Amino acid sequence: MAVKHGSLPFDAQIAFFRKKLALPTRSWTDMIHGNHDHAFVVAGANRMALLEDFQASVQKAIENGSTLAEFRKEFDRIVEAHGWEYNGKRGWRSRVIYETNLRTSYQAGRYAQLQKLDYWQYHHSPASENARQQHVQWDGLILPKDDPFWDTNYPPNGFGCKCTVTGHSKAALNRKGLKISDSPNLSMRKVEIGTRGPNPRTLTVPEGVGPGWAYAPGRSSWMHAHALRASDVSPFPFDQTGKHDFKVVPERGAPDLMQDPRSFPKDKLLPPMPKGQDEKYARLFLKQFKADVGKPVIFTDVSGEAVVISDAMFKNDSGRWKMGKGTRSAQLNMLADSLKHPDEIWTWVEWHRKEATAITSRAYVSRYIVGGEQYLALIVMQRNTGAWEGITVHTSESSDDFNRKVDKNRRGVRLYKRAVK
Repeated sequence: MAVKHGSLPFDAQIAFFRKKLALPTRSWTDMIHGNHDHAFVVAGANRMALLEDFQASVQKAIENGSTLAEFRKEFDRIVEAHGWEYNGKRGWRSRVIYETNLRTSYQAGRYAQLQKLDYWQYHHSPASENARQQHVQWDGLILPKDDPFWDTNYPPNGFGCKCTVTGHSKAALNRKGLKISDSPNLSMRKVEIGTRGPNPRTLTVPEGVGPGWAYAPGRSSWMHAHALRASDVSPFPFDQTGKHDFKVVPERGAPDLMQDPRSFPKDKLLPPMPKGQDEKYARLFLKQFKADVGKPVIFTDVSGEAVVISDAMFKNDSGRWKMGKGTRSAQLNMLADSLKHPDEIWTWVEWHRKEATAITSRAYVSRYIVGGEQYLALIVMQRNTGAWEGITVHTSESSDDFNRKVDKNRRGVRLYKRAVK
């Protein structure tokens, strides 16, 4: 197995992990189950540069068969370089990152290989330090590959689980004298997760399977690779419609509302922009970040992420100014305030069909009250050549589309929510 130093590279495992996209998160509950097939996350790592360093380090461990001790040296280097403050002790934290990624990617590679065989057999590993009773009971279980058992109980089935699966043809079963098992009657339990964070939810998982582990690593990516085309559907199930289960807490019905709109001084709104004054107005925004036209700067937001502030935020793809579109020119000060003091920060990954590639985006969303009217301020960044770059700014004062625009841009994973004083 790839987690042992000196093991041969496992091409299917390497290919699976290489396709993952880094996605910042605040908590492990932000990203669960099959979404891990598409996104590389480290709980609490919400800065892209930090996350990309971890991803590169794990990739090296998978390809080179690095030991945990070798990975810990990388862990220490990355933590020091980024000043990352993480939860838990060093030994535990580094081991979770290392073993979770190596074991799930290995099993995902095995999942792809096993598709060639019609019957799968569960094996509990005798190397497990703390054997789980249910895992021992499943040892030797032989079921058809399409049995529902594998949807929730394909290993690993929890932190530290070393169980695995082998495949058999019908002829091999007969030759070895092995019999197909009855599908187990799983005992299900409800578990509340993330109750202290922004995305509380209730999961239903089988006994013996840890919360967040009730899925088959590789199943989602394998299904998309073999049943769907990129032009037909986004390969990222956590970002398709903009409506996500963390917007409403499952089985509680409690809406995940934004903070109440903040008051914004009416005298800070700018007069309507005269025709041909795009550059002058853009400078009014850029000046607040000590930037200028043609002179971008790096700004560190409230979550600690570094983003590029430049005049590209006010230009279209052809480089022409789009300052006069909508009401954004009059509300530049509001937009600057939203970037500095957002109500929420969201990040997501989406498939761009035209370019046939996936792009990570980041949105700063705020609501304001000006003269009794509600306003939405929105700034969107995209990850480009290793940096977050602003691609658009937008404001809305129409009550008809206000809620629609809010919902559209509150998607993916929420990294930050403004505290109420």
